[in-house]
Amino acid sequence: MLPDSPVNDDQLSFFNIVDQLDTSHPLIALGNTLDWSSLEASLSQYYSAKGRAAKPIRLMSGLLMIKQLYSLSDESVVDQWKMNPYFQVFCGEVSFQTQVPCHATELVKFRNRIGSEGVREIFSLSVKLHGKLAEERTVLVDTTVQEKAITYPTDSKLAIRIINRLNKLSKLHGIQQRRTYVKEVRSLRLACRHFRHVKRRRKANKALKRLRTIAGVLLRGMPTEVTDRCSDGAGSELCVIRTCFVSTAQRQEQGLLPA
Repeated sequence: MLPDSPVNDDQLSFFNIVDQLDTSHPLIALGNTLDWSSLEASLSQYYSAKGRAAKPIRLMSGLLMIKQLYSLSDESVVDQWKMNPYFQVFCGEVSFQTQVPCHATELVKFRNRIGSEGVREIFSLSVKLHGKLAEERTVLVDTTVQEKAITYPTDSKLAIRIINRLNKLSKLHGIQQRRTYVKEVRSLRLACRHFRHVKRRRKANKALKRLRTIAGVLLRGMPTEVTDRCSDGAGSELCVIRTCFVSTAQRQEQGLLPA
């Protein structure tokens, strides 16, 4: 069951806390500008007419907005709401409250109740305030600290990639292979993990050496006629694989690359 917001209660109008606060505060100005009635009308469909009384929509929506405005967690926004009268007025309270408005888990339940559509309705309120100014042609995003999809190019990854690509080229062009080494490569990949560990370094180096051997066997097993008969770029790709494999092996022998 959905109750009314305390701001709509006429009995509490004699003790309005807004009269004791700075009305030019950004939160009070924002609360007076937002169309709370339309938000309550759109989100009331997610509530039932029966059952225990739920928290007011303005209270829960206001907590979510404050949470995003001040970068707070669910627990922090609930605790600070009890200490900050401006937070309470923004959420529709007309008298100072000394108790927390709700438990932090109720914010999670509220988000699950309204879903993505309800969150979009709350976000649309801020968009309507700015109108066309909210529509930016160009959005600048600073991705300095964002994780990149880049992995360190180790020799084991290069050897495994060469093996997989050679097997794919052989299958694509109908080249009969004596062995694909799929199961062995799978176990060798696991052996190459944590190669910096002292107790696993010898096992990882042995697995890496075996991967290079398998890549060389598959590479030598590819017929030289592939370069001439493949017109879709597979021949040139095979030449690149050969060059990459040979150059990597030579640099490893010279000690330019770590094992």
